[in-house]
Parts: sequence; C-alpha cells; structure tokens
Amino acid sequence: MTIAVTGATGHLGRLVVEALLDKGTPAGDIVAVVRTPAKAADLADKGVEIRQAEYGDRAALESAFAGVDKLLLVSGSEVGQRVAQHTNVIDAAKTAGVGFVAYTSVLDAQNSPIGLAVEHRATEDRLTQSGIDFALLRNGWYWENYLGSIPAAAETGALFGSAGTGVVAAAARKDYAEAAAAVLLADGQAGKVYELGGDERLTYSELAEVISSVLGKPVSYKDLPQAEYAAVLEGAGLPAPIASMLADSDAGVAVGALDTGSGDLQKLIGRNSTRAAAVLAVSTY
Repeated sequence: MTIAVTGATGHLGRLVVEALLDKGTPAGDIVAVVRTPAKAADLADKGVEIRQAEYGDRAALESAFAGVDKLLLVSGSEVGQRVAQHTNVIDAAKTAGVGFVAYTSVLDAQNSPIGLAVEHRATEDRLTQSGIDFALLRNGWYWENYLGSIPAAAETGALFGSAGTGVVAAAARKDYAEAAAAVLLADGQAGKVYELGGDERLTYSELAEVISSVLGKPVSYKDLPQAEYAAVLEGAGLPAPIASMLADSDAGVAVGALDTGSGDLQKLIGRNSTRAAAVLAVSTY
C-alpha cells in the first residue's frame, strides 16, 4: 500500500511522514509530495520517495499521485486560494485512481463561525462531490500557534487576545500528525469525521498562567475587542489580512468554536494530548 502526503516538508506534513515511519511503515511505501525537493533531502535519505508538485499544478499532481492508494491532503497555507488549490488536488487524485483521501480540516467546519472555516467547508463539499472515499480530520488549534505571543508576554507581562472567557482545546502539532498517520494506516476509514482537540482545555487567562510559569514571571490575560486586537497585531508587524484572521479566530474561541470534548484525538493516538507547557517551554525566551 502506497501512502502519499502533500506538503510533506511543511510543519505538519513532515511530522506525518515521520509518524508513519515510526509506526513501521516501510519508507518505500511513502510518497512525500513537495514543492521543493531539496528541502526533503533528509526524507529521501530515509528511503521516502520524493515527488515534486504544487497545489496549483494539476498535471504535476496527477503524476505525483500515480500508484498512490491513500492520500493525506494537508490544507494549503495560502488563505484565499485554498479552494481552487484543494480542488486541483482532489481532481488529480481522482484521475490518478487514488482510493482514499484524508483531509486536514478545522473543528466543526460545516457550522463554525470563524472565517478560516469557509475554505475548509468548501473543500469538504468538494470531497463529498468527488466520489472518492474520504475521512475528515477536523483539527483544532495548535499550541504552537501561541509561541509568537511569548516574546510580547515576556516584555509586557500580558497575553493579548479577543477570546473572552472561551476555551481552546489545543494540542501539539505532533499529536495531530500522529492522529493523521493512524487514520491513514487503519482500515474502514471512509466516511469518518474526527473532531480533534486536546484534553487540556484552557481559557486565555489559564493560558496566560501557563506562559507565566514558562517565563518565570507574571503574565496576565488582557482581553481586547476584536478590532483593537487586530490593530495590535498589525502594530506588531503582521500583515492586515493575517492580523484580521487571527483576531477573528480569537473571537471564535470566545463562542466555543475551537473547543471540543470529543476525545477523538486521544483515541487515535492512544494517549493524552501534549500539554501547553511542554510546547511553549522554549528556552530561547
């Protein structure tokens, strides 16, 4: 059985390939689909087959998927272009005869109020229409998403956000990668929908306490109106669309859009999810 992973040199995709190898998958049965093969040299050294294709290149994708039985479609990073890109991947997979696709979506994509869910929702719809067997890996937030907040917290003593008293059920990126590998290696996954989130479910005030323990200095949560928080992010150097997206996602936290108690992640990986402190305890800060 040949398993392909798109975006295999990205943060999540690379971890999925490593998880497949750790679970005993022969390296020769894994195809890493990448934009820049040179960045996958370490994977090639392990025996993983490297094939070059970008999400926007339908012909290259079809070639990359030749002989593939199962495919993990890691959602693209180019917000605003992902529906067209993902459609290319799905159509190419169908043409190439791929039998099963797992897709990294977002929690409760069909009902989520956050802006990021729009493209995920459309991609899920494309998969439904494709006729290919598929499973949905609806990932929650990564604790790594908060690493960028630590320098400001160290300087100001505050964690800024717009999450109110909402709860985020985040986990480590590695947890989600292990879950994806488990689904790719299991039988009978067609039609499965996994709502994936950590069992450490924190408000931002609680998250500030974790950051405080990591830094060894007091950090408190400062809740801001969504527009004001977006302005703060822009002031910190983020492009306006990214700042707006992050502030919108925080507003989603406030209404429970990034919380789940499903237990799906824990069942797939066979353990509790990684705690925030373990991810955020970065020695450089």
